[in-house]
Amino acid sequence: MTTTTTPRRSGSSGLRRGEAAAGWLFTAPVIVILGVFLLVPVLMALWVSVSDWGGRGSPLSGSVSFVGAENYSAVLSDGGLATKDFGTALRNNAWYVLLVVPLQTALALFLAVLVNRARLRGRGFFRTAYYFPSVTSSVAITVLWMFLFTSSGAVNGVLAWFGINGPNWFNDPRGILHLALGTDTGPVALTQGGVLGISWWDWLAGPSIAMSAYILMAVFTTSGTFMLLFLAGLQNLGGDVEEAAMMDGANGWQRFWRVTLPQLRPTLFTVLTLGLIGCWQVFDQIYAGGRGAPSKTTLTPAYLSYQTAFKNQEWGQGAAIAFILFVIIIVFTLVQRWALRDRPVSRRRIRAYQVASKGGRS
Repeated sequence: MTTTTTPRRSGSSGLRRGEAAAGWLFTAPVIVILGVFLLVPVLMALWVSVSDWGGRGSPLSGSVSFVGAENYSAVLSDGGLATKDFGTALRNNAWYVLLVVPLQTALALFLAVLVNRARLRGRGFFRTAYYFPSVTSSVAITVLWMFLFTSSGAVNGVLAWFGINGPNWFNDPRGILHLALGTDTGPVALTQGGVLGISWWDWLAGPSIAMSAYILMAVFTTSGTFMLLFLAGLQNLGGDVEEAAMMDGANGWQRFWRVTLPQLRPTLFTVLTLGLIGCWQVFDQIYAGGRGAPSKTTLTPAYLSYQTAFKNQEWGQGAAIAFILFVIIIVFTLVQRWALRDRPVSRRRIRAYQVASKGGRS
């Protein structure tokens, strides 16, 4: 008679003896690398943001003093040039995010649905063509974009065919909403008050014409990447639910809006999160382009942090801007996570879907 013995397990976790130690041993190199090259620099940058380090020597030397929130107050509340520059950069970037994220997400989803169609011939070619701008150097695309959007460039040449006198895009600081209203002067109530040294009227100016060119470039270069994410999500969906909706009489738009899109919620959250992070951290296009010109209407917090630290030698303020930007990204991500959370389906929504299905069947 033979007996079988089961391996002894340690603790309530059910791990065999020694597996926990082996796991820590295998992950130790990655933990050390992340700690040395990620955690330690972040902590040092945090110390720089609350100290008077001048850029020479070690930030941890005895000559560096703790100044508390002085660098943060210089950026947020002092009302000087640093505050106004940060307000300008925040306004520019806010309009950039407000326009780029929805446009690139909608375009990426549209392209993914289009490429996912079984009847489309040459789908591999279109996938590669749409994705190609995403793998091209952003600096090269920025240089090409500036060439296309000059006063004598191809874009203005096309606009001239329709009788439109195009601007010199990257040199025009006027806000597009002010241009639409036909005025640069607003109501007294909007021009007197404000935040971060910028009046409410200037906050409502919209992106400048120069920033609008960057917005178009961002949508052009990033939609291909997000298209692949949506395409992967679409190909992983089961057809049972959509077939049931077809049996209930739902039309194509109802099936997409009420069946396909809710199943893409995890992919949508990923796309929106990556889009938000990328838009708030936009730097290389600004650096390769006008570097904030014209009239600081393309200035962004990421570039302002670099300019403040490396050019103006205000290392504490530059680090403070970076951490403020980090907090902004975290807050937007949490709000987005709350907005896209899973919600229980109410009876009212079920009834609305049944009514809509009967309407589509009729």
